[in-house]
Amino acid sequence: MDKIRIVGGNQLNGSLPISGAKNAALPLMIASLLSDEAVTLENVPRLRDVAQLTHILSNHGVDYSVNGKRAGEDAMTGQTVHLNAANIVDTTAPYELVSTMRASFWVIGPLVARMGKARVSLPGGCAIGTRPVDFFIDGLQALGANLDIEGGYVIANAPKGLVGNRVVFPKVSVGATHVVMMAATLARGETVIENAACEPEIVDLANCLIGMGAKIEGAGTPTIHIQGVDRLHGHTHPVVPDRIETGTYAMAVAMTGGDVTLEGARADLLDSALDTLRATGAEITETNSGLRVKRNGSGIEPVDIETAPFPGFPTDLQAQFMALMTRSKGKSRITETIFENRFMHVQELARLGADIHLDGQVATVTGVETLKGAPVMATDLRASVSLVIAGLAAKGETTVNRVYHLDRGFERLEEKLRRCGAEIERIAAS
Repeated sequence: MDKIRIVGGNQLNGSLPISGAKNAALPLMIASLLSDEAVTLENVPRLRDVAQLTHILSNHGVDYSVNGKRAGEDAMTGQTVHLNAANIVDTTAPYELVSTMRASFWVIGPLVARMGKARVSLPGGCAIGTRPVDFFIDGLQALGANLDIEGGYVIANAPKGLVGNRVVFPKVSVGATHVVMMAATLARGETVIENAACEPEIVDLANCLIGMGAKIEGAGTPTIHIQGVDRLHGHTHPVVPDRIETGTYAMAVAMTGGDVTLEGARADLLDSALDTLRATGAEITETNSGLRVKRNGSGIEPVDIETAPFPGFPTDLQAQFMALMTRSKGKSRITETIFENRFMHVQELARLGADIHLDGQVATVTGVETLKGAPVMATDLRASVSLVIAGLAAKGETTVNRVYHLDRGFERLEEKLRRCGAEIERIAAS
């Protein structure tokens, strides 16, 4: 497995591009199953999860092609992909494909909505909690699908099509909101989703579906209204910029000091996280090209956070923020409310000299003056990049092992950081 080697101590200065959001690109790709016409997505990131999803969609019969590079594009420019699901040849998503990426389970919604049946393996993905699929199943059953679980597969049938209904989630679920919203676009009559997720990726998917001919109102609020239509058509849609990548690099600048412009970033996608960063002492301003993040080298102020669904502080930035707090001028409390096993990075940060005390879902971080480089092990996607952030500020050399997690969610991370002055390189597996 590849490793990432970091020699810490350099400030970050310059600019780096923000990629299209993985968490938006994946459901947008899956939405292509709803139409027999081509769906074109712009600004798609080049990530392992995106590549894996293309295999899964190809298994269903989706034709997939990528535009060649054009004048002015480079390796960090998002790609344009074309997906055509004119002929769905298989409604089974097998274990060997779905088990590697949780979001691939979401194909169940479009498949049962358009084809009247689906057989999808129970999902895998990051080990950050059980994350059951009950909400997905309950939502599709409310729309009239018959569902059974046999041999590790969820089998859904709706031979006469889905029927609109009221769907109330007992807890906010981004994935279940994606799935039910997609399925409801082809259901007969009106569907009302209550306690829906409000994340920007939900809004991005809704905007794409509306462009395909869906009738959706209220995306981005807790109540979404969907009037089903007979069919959806093709559409071209740009993927929203990645708010988690934006927040990650903003925290890297806050950690190391410096002045970096995050090209293409949008402040409205992560207001809560940016407000928190400002409270630590970072300066963040909107520019014509994105967001400018500065810290002049003064101490990092401790700030308490509690993760929450959008518009609250994202759970996907919790590990990165914890890395930042390891060098604050006092104590901070970090409370994780979304996933029960999302503190696996704590023991690895401790290897770098961090002072962190865990009590259930609360981590108390006492800032230290100096972190020291050491070999560390990545445990999941967001934990991996928290170790990179810590390594950028640590004295000496840090080696991050098992970086395949990073490749699932961060496009060309070493190259982007290196062009801003970081001493970081990938060491290929021998």
